[in-house]
Amino acid sequence: MTLVPGQRYASFDGDADRIVYYYATAQGEFRLLDGDKIAGLVAGFIRELVKAEGLKAEVGVVQTAYANGASTEYLANVLKVPVTCTKTGVKHLHHAALNYDVGVYFEANGHGTVLFSPATLAAIAASASASLHALVALINQTVGDALSDMLLVETVLLHRQWSPAQWDAAYADLPNRLVRVFVQDRTAFETADAERRVVQPEGLQARVDEEVSRVAKGRSFLRASGTEDCVRVYAEAATREAADALAQAVAGLVFEGHGKGERPAVFN
Repeated sequence: MTLVPGQRYASFDGDADRIVYYYATAQGEFRLLDGDKIAGLVAGFIRELVKAEGLKAEVGVVQTAYANGASTEYLANVLKVPVTCTKTGVKHLHHAALNYDVGVYFEANGHGTVLFSPATLAAIAASASASLHALVALINQTVGDALSDMLLVETVLLHRQWSPAQWDAAYADLPNRLVRVFVQDRTAFETADAERRVVQPEGLQARVDEEVSRVAKGRSFLRASGTEDCVRVYAEAATREAADALAQAVAGLVFEGHGKGERPAVFN
C-alpha cells in the first residue's frame, strides 16, 4: 500500500498477539514504531498517572537483549524507570514483570502487555483516577493481545495529542543488524547474563568484547537458535556502516571452527 505521510498504521501477526506501528515521514522515509517504542510510550504514560494520583507503585519495564540500546537508555535516563533484561521468550518477560507493582513488558517484535500487582490493583480501585480505572479494564494482563495493545497506544496518543512523528522523536534507534551463522552444533554455544554473554565456547566472549570495543556505541551478542542449526548474531553501533561491520566481524568469529556451508555475509 502507499503510505500517506504523517498517517499512523499498525500491523498484527497471524494470531494477533504482536503489533507494530509505522508511518512515513514528509520525505517518504519509512519509520517503524516497534515493541521498544510501545513500551516507552506506555511506561511513561502510566508512570505519570500513578505519580499524579500519589500512588506508591513502582513502574518498571522488562526487555530482552534484542531491545535497541537507545530504548534502554531512554527508559533508564529519561523516564527514570528501572529496566530488567531477561532471556528471549514471553514466558521469561512475563515472569520478570511480576516483580514490579506495574510491569510493562514488550519484545521488540511487539509481543507484550502490562501487569498490575494485586496491591496496585486494589490501590487503583480505591483511587479517583478514571484514567487508571479505564486502563486496567482495557489492558489484557493474561496474554499478548494486539487489539488491546492497539487501543492502549491509541489512548495514549489521543491523550497526549501526539502524531506518530512526535512519538518517534522520544529517541532515535541505533542502527543494528541481525545475522544467522549456520554451525555444525548449536548446542556448543552456551550463554549467561540474560543471553548477553557467551560462556561456551571458552574464550569467544573475550574476542567479541575486543570487536565491540573498536566501535562507537557498539554492542553485540550471540545466541543459539532454538529451531535451526544456527547461531544468531546481533550487533548495533552509532552508524549503519559500523553496525554492519561489527555484525560481520562477530559472525566471522562464530564461523571459525564452528561454521558449516558458506561464510555469513552482511547485505544492505
